[in-house]
Amino acid sequence: MTDWTGPALRLFAQSQVISTRIYWLLGVVIGVLVIAYVIGWLLKRYPESSLNPALIERFNNRIRVLWLMCAILVAGFLLGRTPTVVLFGLISFWALREFITMTPTRRGDHRALFWVFFVFTPAQYVLVGLSQSPNIDLYGLYSVAIPVYAFLYIPARIAFWGDHKRFLERSAKIQAGLFICVYCLSYAPALLNLELVTSKGERWRDVVFHLPNAGLLFYFFLIVQLEDVLQSVWSRLAGRRVIAPAINASRTWEGFMGGVASATLIGALLWWATPFRPWEAACMSMIIAVTGFAGSMVMSAIKRDRGVADYGTLVQGHAGVLDRIDSICFAAPVFFHLTRYFFSDVS
Repeated sequence: MTDWTGPALRLFAQSQVISTRIYWLLGVVIGVLVIAYVIGWLLKRYPESSLNPALIERFNNRIRVLWLMCAILVAGFLLGRTPTVVLFGLISFWALREFITMTPTRRGDHRALFWVFFVFTPAQYVLVGLSQSPNIDLYGLYSVAIPVYAFLYIPARIAFWGDHKRFLERSAKIQAGLFICVYCLSYAPALLNLELVTSKGERWRDVVFHLPNAGLLFYFFLIVQLEDVLQSVWSRLAGRRVIAPAINASRTWEGFMGGVASATLIGALLWWATPFRPWEAACMSMIIAVTGFAGSMVMSAIKRDRGVADYGTLVQGHAGVLDRIDSICFAAPVFFHLTRYFFSDVS
């Protein structure tokens, strides 16, 4: 007979404690968003001479977006693992559409784009969705499908049409969009596939709404969004030296360092929601913050190069979906691979 007083029972008890803490964390985040929404509503009632209306509107727009992203994430958790992966796939499709429509395409690109949107994008998420460790692990496929097979197919398909005008630019644009919007973002739901262990070699399991590793995915999203918000706050409070004025005049070195330091501290304090020890959580949070900030800068540079202000319209008065997930796209693959290498029993 199975000895339920052994490791299995301890793992079950541990998962219950961790899951309860993550529920509390989720409740706190929702509570903070409610308070922020009320504050924004009250600020709009002040006379325009008291407070800058543009700042109030920007604050309210950011709160709306955070509500939307939180609602989407929680909805995915409630629906289950497969709907969560499908949800991320739809977000990738939307973001890729925004990316590709920044510049006009030629007829020679259309068939390659058909494969990008309707073959490679869904195939990436199908592979991620089917990869349920330890029964099925398709990491070896979804980690190379786009950067090897899709990247070779795209220029070949365009070349077969026979249109050589701006061939390299057109191929590179499609490849970049597929890589950032689909390949990189797919590593966020891929976190649900990992069988995690702590640095001490002990099994780790968190289950939120019956979804394994949902707490780790929520932790990742929380740190990315906090870095973005705190960077903006620090830039307004202490920003003096703009990093790249021609790219983004609102991002300063003081904001970058303050945002990264603040996100690192908060990530370390939330170590109990992860398989990391406090110092490990601090390192992972710092990496998430730095790579997320780098993603924002890169996507801003692409927008300036294309001569657009935003990629699209996500909610009234705010930017497109790609403007909201640019940090996530850059941070997700880095966080996934570091977690898989150091805290997974398949590494």
